[in-house]
Amino acid sequence: MNIEIISGSSRANSITRRVAIHLKKELQTCTKHAVDIIDMKDWNLPAIQTVFSSIDNTPEEFKSLAKRIFSTNAFILLTPEYNGSYSPSMKNLLDHFPKQLHKPFGIVTASQGALGGIRASQQLLQLIPALFGIASPGLLIVPFVEKKFDAEGNLTDQAFYQNIHNFISEFLWLAEKIVEKKNI
Repeated sequence: MNIEIISGSSRANSITRRVAIHLKKELQTCTKHAVDIIDMKDWNLPAIQTVFSSIDNTPEEFKSLAKRIFSTNAFILLTPEYNGSYSPSMKNLLDHFPKQLHKPFGIVTASQGALGGIRASQQLLQLIPALFGIASPGLLIVPFVEKKFDAEGNLTDQAFYQNIHNFISEFLWLAEKIVEKKNI
Protein backbone atom coordinates (compact mmCIF):
# COMPACT_ATOMS: atom_id res chain seq x y z
CA MET A 1 0.00 0.00 0.00
CA ASN A 2 1.22 3.53 -0.80
CA ILE A 3 0.59 6.15 1.88
CA GLU A 4 1.22 9.84 1.29
CA ILE A 5 1.37 12.33 4.14
CA ILE A 6 0.39 15.72 2.75
CA SER A 7 2.19 18.30 4.88
CA GLY A 8 -0.04 21.31 4.40
CA SER A 9 2.16 24.22 5.38
CA SER A 10 3.92 26.02 2.55
CA ARG A 11 6.26 27.82 4.98
CA ALA A 12 9.96 27.01 4.61
CA ASN A 13 10.48 26.52 8.36
CA SER A 14 7.19 24.86 9.14
CA ILE A 15 6.95 23.43 12.64
CA THR A 16 4.09 21.24 11.44
CA ARG A 17 6.49 19.37 9.14
CA ARG A 18 8.10 17.90 12.25
CA VAL A 19 4.95 15.87 12.80
CA ALA A 20 5.03 14.63 9.18
CA ILE A 21 8.62 13.45 9.58
CA HIS A 22 7.75 11.66 12.81
CA LEU A 23 4.67 9.97 11.35
CA LYS A 24 6.67 8.79 8.34
CA LYS A 25 9.31 7.25 10.63
CA GLU A 26 6.67 5.60 12.83
CA LEU A 27 4.76 4.17 9.88
CA GLN A 28 7.95 2.83 8.30
CA THR A 29 8.84 1.18 11.61
CA CYS A 30 5.49 -0.53 12.21
CA THR A 31 4.50 -1.47 8.61
CA LYS A 32 5.96 -2.55 5.30
CA HIS A 33 3.86 0.02 3.44
CA ALA A 34 5.51 2.67 1.25
CA VAL A 35 5.24 6.01 3.06
CA ASP A 36 6.27 9.41 1.76
CA ILE A 37 5.60 13.10 2.36
CA ILE A 38 4.16 15.54 -0.14
CA ASP A 39 5.37 18.82 1.30
CA MET A 40 3.41 21.87 0.16
CA LYS A 41 6.52 24.04 0.35
CA ASP A 42 7.92 22.00 -2.56
CA TRP A 43 4.97 22.55 -4.91
CA ASN A 44 4.08 25.97 -6.24
CA LEU A 45 0.74 25.03 -7.76
CA PRO A 46 -1.15 27.86 -9.44
CA ALA A 47 -4.68 28.63 -8.36
CA ILE A 48 -6.95 25.90 -9.68
CA GLN A 49 -7.90 26.35 -13.33
CA THR A 50 -8.36 22.76 -14.49
CA VAL A 51 -8.41 19.38 -12.79
CA PHE A 52 -5.48 17.12 -13.59
CA SER A 53 -7.69 14.21 -14.64
CA SER A 54 -4.77 11.91 -15.48
CA ILE A 55 -1.00 11.93 -15.49
CA ASP A 56 -1.06 12.67 -19.22
CA ASN A 57 -3.35 15.68 -18.66
CA THR A 58 -1.01 17.18 -16.06
CA PRO A 59 1.45 19.96 -16.95
CA GLU A 60 5.00 18.64 -17.20
CA GLU A 61 6.25 20.38 -14.03
CA PHE A 62 3.60 18.57 -11.95
CA LYS A 63 3.70 15.10 -13.56
CA SER A 64 5.82 13.61 -10.76
CA LEU A 65 3.31 14.93 -8.22
CA ALA A 66 0.42 13.53 -10.28
CA LYS A 67 2.08 10.09 -10.38
CA ARG A 68 2.26 10.11 -6.60
CA ILE A 69 -1.34 11.26 -6.13
CA PHE A 70 -2.77 8.74 -8.61
CA SER A 71 -0.76 5.84 -7.11
CA THR A 72 -1.61 6.62 -3.50
CA ASN A 73 -3.89 4.20 -1.70
CA ALA A 74 -4.29 6.24 1.50
CA PHE A 75 -3.62 9.82 2.59
CA ILE A 76 -2.80 11.52 5.85
CA LEU A 77 -3.71 15.20 5.74
CA LEU A 78 -1.54 17.21 8.12
CA THR A 79 -2.21 20.90 8.50
CA PRO A 80 -1.61 23.83 10.78
CA GLU A 81 -4.69 25.90 11.51
CA TYR A 82 -5.19 28.92 9.23
CA ASN A 83 -7.95 31.22 10.49
CA GLY A 84 -9.97 28.31 11.87
CA SER A 85 -9.46 26.04 8.86
CA TYR A 86 -6.88 23.91 7.03
CA SER A 87 -4.17 25.37 4.83
CA PRO A 88 -5.23 26.95 1.54
CA SER A 89 -2.24 25.40 -0.27
CA MET A 90 -3.36 21.89 0.71
CA LYS A 91 -6.91 22.61 -0.46
CA ASN A 92 -5.53 23.93 -3.75
CA LEU A 93 -3.50 20.73 -4.19
CA LEU A 94 -6.52 18.50 -3.54
CA ASP A 95 -8.67 20.57 -5.91
CA HIS A 96 -6.19 19.97 -8.76
CA PHE A 97 -7.01 16.24 -8.76
CA PRO A 98 -10.17 14.18 -9.27
CA LYS A 99 -12.24 12.81 -6.40
CA GLN A 100 -10.41 10.25 -4.28
CA LEU A 101 -13.13 7.62 -4.49
CA HIS A 102 -13.21 5.40 -1.40
CA LYS A 103 -9.66 6.22 -0.37
CA PRO A 104 -8.94 6.39 3.37
CA PHE A 105 -7.79 9.64 4.95
CA GLY A 106 -6.18 10.31 8.30
CA ILE A 107 -6.52 13.76 9.84
CA VAL A 108 -3.69 15.41 11.77
CA THR A 109 -3.67 19.02 12.88
CA ALA A 110 -1.02 20.89 14.82
CA SER A 111 -0.55 24.32 16.29
CA GLN A 112 1.53 26.17 18.81
CA GLY A 113 -1.62 26.86 20.82
CA ALA A 114 -3.55 24.78 23.33
CA LEU A 115 -6.27 23.67 20.88
CA GLY A 116 -3.86 22.01 18.43
CA GLY A 117 -5.82 22.99 15.33
CA ILE A 118 -9.09 21.33 16.39
CA ARG A 119 -11.13 23.74 14.25
CA ALA A 120 -9.11 22.74 11.18
CA SER A 121 -9.80 19.09 11.94
CA GLN A 122 -13.53 19.76 11.90
CA GLN A 123 -13.22 21.44 8.51
CA LEU A 124 -11.27 18.45 7.16
CA LEU A 125 -14.04 16.14 8.38
CA GLN A 126 -16.31 18.04 5.99
CA LEU A 127 -13.80 18.09 3.12
CA ILE A 128 -13.02 14.37 3.00
CA PRO A 129 -16.58 13.20 2.14
CA ALA A 130 -16.69 15.92 -0.55
CA LEU A 131 -13.62 14.21 -2.05
CA PHE A 132 -15.54 10.88 -1.80
CA GLY A 133 -12.90 9.72 0.68
CA ILE A 134 -13.38 7.95 4.00
CA ALA A 135 -12.09 9.64 7.15
CA SER A 136 -10.46 7.63 9.87
CA PRO A 137 -12.41 8.25 13.09
CA GLY A 138 -9.22 8.62 15.13
CA LEU A 139 -7.82 12.13 14.76
CA LEU A 140 -4.40 13.30 15.87
CA ILE A 141 -4.60 16.79 17.35
CA VAL A 142 -1.20 18.20 18.35
CA PRO A 143 -1.27 21.21 20.69
CA PHE A 144 1.99 22.99 21.57
CA VAL A 145 3.62 21.23 18.60
CA GLU A 146 7.00 22.94 19.09
CA LYS A 147 7.23 21.34 22.56
CA LYS A 148 6.39 17.83 21.33
CA PHE A 149 8.77 17.40 18.35
CA ASP A 150 12.28 18.62 17.61
CA ALA A 151 13.43 19.89 14.20
CA GLU A 152 14.31 16.34 13.05
CA GLY A 153 10.83 15.04 13.84
CA ASN A 154 11.80 13.24 17.03
CA LEU A 155 9.17 13.07 19.75
CA THR A 156 10.37 15.09 22.74
CA ASP A 157 7.23 14.70 24.88
CA GLN A 158 6.94 10.97 25.57
CA ALA A 159 3.57 11.49 27.24
CA PHE A 160 2.20 12.19 23.74
CA TYR A 161 3.32 8.83 22.33
CA GLN A 162 0.03 7.07 23.10
CA ASN A 163 -1.88 9.66 21.05
CA ILE A 164 0.35 8.95 18.04
CA HIS A 165 0.08 5.19 18.53
CA ASN A 166 -3.72 5.34 18.72
CA PHE A 167 -3.94 7.49 15.58
CA ILE A 168 -1.65 5.21 13.56
CA SER A 169 -3.44 2.07 14.74
CA GLU A 170 -6.88 3.38 13.75
CA PHE A 171 -5.66 4.82 10.45
CA LEU A 172 -3.89 1.61 9.43
CA TRP A 173 -6.85 -0.54 10.43
CA LEU A 174 -9.16 1.48 8.18
CA ALA A 175 -6.68 1.86 5.31
CA GLU A 176 -5.73 -1.81 5.23
CA LYS A 177 -9.37 -2.94 5.31
CA ILE A 178 -10.36 -0.62 2.48
CA VAL A 179 -7.35 -1.34 0.26
CA GLU A 180 -7.66 -5.09 0.90
CA LYS A 181 -11.36 -4.99 -0.04
CA LYS A 182 -10.59 -3.04 -3.26
CA ASN A 183 -8.01 -5.66 -4.27
CA ILE A 184 -10.42 -8.60 -3.95
